[in-house]
Amino acid sequence: MTEAVIVAYGRSPIGRARKGSLVDVRPDDLAAHVVNKVLDKVPALDPTQIEDLICGCGLPGGEQGHNIGRVVSILARLDVPGVTVNRYCSSSLMTTRMATHAIEAGEGDVFLSVGVECVSRYGSGYPDAPDTYNSKLVPGNTEEYPDVYIAMGQTAENVRIREKISREEMDRFALQSQQRAVQSQDNGFFEREIVPVPLPNGQTFTKDDGPRRNTSLEALAALEAAFRPGGEVTAGNSCPLNDGAAAVVVMSDRRAKELGIKPIARVVSTGLSALEPEFMGLGPIDASKQALKRAKMSIGDVDLVEINEAFAAQVIPSARGIGVDPFSEKLNPHGGAIALGHPFGMTGARILCTLLNGLREKNKSIGLETMCVGGGQGMAMIVERLN
Repeated sequence: MTEAVIVAYGRSPIGRARKGSLVDVRPDDLAAHVVNKVLDKVPALDPTQIEDLICGCGLPGGEQGHNIGRVVSILARLDVPGVTVNRYCSSSLMTTRMATHAIEAGEGDVFLSVGVECVSRYGSGYPDAPDTYNSKLVPGNTEEYPDVYIAMGQTAENVRIREKISREEMDRFALQSQQRAVQSQDNGFFEREIVPVPLPNGQTFTKDDGPRRNTSLEALAALEAAFRPGGEVTAGNSCPLNDGAAAVVVMSDRRAKELGIKPIARVVSTGLSALEPEFMGLGPIDASKQALKRAKMSIGDVDLVEINEAFAAQVIPSARGIGVDPFSEKLNPHGGAIALGHPFGMTGARILCTLLNGLREKNKSIGLETMCVGGGQGMAMIVERLN
């Protein structure tokens, strides 16, 4: 069977929403810039051979609406179709999965998997006007199932209570994320995956806004609950709101060989899960087990695991649920979303960039990417490093 391989990847630095480096950059322009810079990494590829540009976006409205996938294709000056995919937090992991499936089905040899989210460019907290809200999903609705998109911070409190995760443990994990991210900035790790972004003010954005160099357990412990009176989930042990874009070139192994392009990795398997929306943070457990089963692997076969850090409250039990010590070097060794940020539509592709970069750095082979998904889902992908 034809296999799907990854031949290039890259991401923008991640900006803090509404007050960070990307506040004046449109999401479509940002994604188009990243796409072009990632394509520059594979000069042997004629862009006219690209079958489709598949773009993940968590809240595709406003400036990132109107099928932003096609908008990005045009802005990047590609003669390529474009489509937008929404699986919320895992939207741009889904785009890589879709590209993989198309290649395995024999319906194309080259695809662009893209992800973007610019929360700074939302209107009043949401990318579309308030009167476009789905009335069945607003707080207080009791006519239908009211908690499909319960506030994510509330889901974290629910998971914390059910799984008996302590405040001290959550803050310790958050500190670990910050320290690892700062170290990875300082040693140049992220430079291998980051695409510098020119800003309207003439400067160039090269480094993630998020990591907090001077935080401490004492500072984290002093923060008040952010989502529930008497709760323990705080701004310090949660991911912030962010802006960013990422892109991955997915190709058939046959076409890569024809073009003389050395594959970086191959996609081994994927997994999806569904669970109660109120406990969505535990989605990675079943999704990862499904991906492992399809790959005929156990967690012991995996060298590196990247779990999206929506909240420390859910990463800790999710890691343990798939058999990984959340405080080990096997999990998120370069920090995660608590430090780096979580631009919803970008995150799937961003984590894939960091995972492949990490496998290269450690000279390891098998990586697992997984995340919880708003609305009560989980997603996972296993990749094997080839080059």
